[in-house]
Amino acid sequence: MNLLLLYLEFFKIGLFAVGGGLATLPFLFFMANDHSTFIQQTGWLNIEQLGNFLAIAQCAPGAIGVNVAAQTGFQYGSVGGGVIAVLGLISPAIIVIAIVTRAMQSLKENKIAASVFSGLRPAAAGLLAAAGWGVLQLALYDRTSMAAGAAWHEWFRWREGLVCIALFLLIVKLKLHPVVYVGLGAVVGIVLGL
Repeated sequence: MNLLLLYLEFFKIGLFAVGGGLATLPFLFFMANDHSTFIQQTGWLNIEQLGNFLAIAQCAPGAIGVNVAAQTGFQYGSVGGGVIAVLGLISPAIIVIAIVTRAMQSLKENKIAASVFSGLRPAAAGLLAAAGWGVLQLALYDRTSMAAGAAWHEWFRWREGLVCIALFLLIVKLKLHPVVYVGLGAVVGIVLGL
């Protein structure tokens, strides 16, 4: 694998992922026609691998985007690939933060700068909503059944859907620490053989 290409691909994702780690997900695999430009161009991952990486990344400490980048880079380029992918993803943020921090003092009262930041908030919210929608599809929609010509009702992962709804209701109602829900999801997955 070309480590420079790995760096550049994750640099592009990091450059436009306004809104943090979850905002990287639309760039990875929720683009036009439910196919990622990243996946199509690189061939490094399929949608199931990325879904598995996402599940691990959500349970592991650290930012989701960084965790997915590290896993992707590690799978295809060992430790060096993991490091390069993470550096590619975080480099744009470091550069932008350095520039913005210097410019903030002079932009405090600038109406154009205030408008830019006001415009970035809904862009970040849109990226996060797209990531949430994409993760929901990944968890509940079985592309392999559809590709195999199964009946339409087999395209939906109904057991996972019920677990998702139950955990959502528990989160809203009980407001316990997220680790409780991660552990509960893992136990339910084992018991139901998900």
